[in-house]
Amino acid sequence: MQSSVNVLGIDPGLANTGYGVVSRRGMRFVALDGGVVTTRAGVPLEQRLATIYAEVCTLIERHQPEAVALEDLFFGQNAGSAFTVGQARGVVMLAAGQRGVPCASYTPQQVKQAVCGTGRAAKEQVARMVCTLLGLPDDPLPDHATDALAVGVCHANHAPLAAVMMAAR
Repeated sequence: MQSSVNVLGIDPGLANTGYGVVSRRGMRFVALDGGVVTTRAGVPLEQRLATIYAEVCTLIERHQPEAVALEDLFFGQNAGSAFTVGQARGVVMLAAGQRGVPCASYTPQQVKQAVCGTGRAAKEQVARMVCTLLGLPDDPLPDHATDALAVGVCHANHAPLAAVMMAAR
């Protein structure tokens, strides 16, 4: 079983794509990087997607993650925004796929469960737990970066079990 794993967590979106690089070393988590890729409204869609793609490629090259973990789509009331989130997810997965980095997807409930112990945790509770787990200051991070770090923690928690299951096949 792998004792260390580096994960690039992604909270996909067209206007704001959050990213967080999480390393799990034994039972300890460390944040290696985190932030938000922002694209401006009014810029053609293909250029906005190209920006997200280029930034994710740079992150993969810089951090060499073993996996990219993405938050699943949440449709809610606005199907139009779900399509653009899906496009952002697609370019992230393309960047990973071209570099041979496997992708995993997690529902918001799975992420909350992994970070807080309950799938019904409030956004503020998730943010506090991410800061606690990663030893970050309590200063608020951008929401999308916090969400991406939470996705990274979720995958880092899941990775050891996934490795055992894969080896058993």
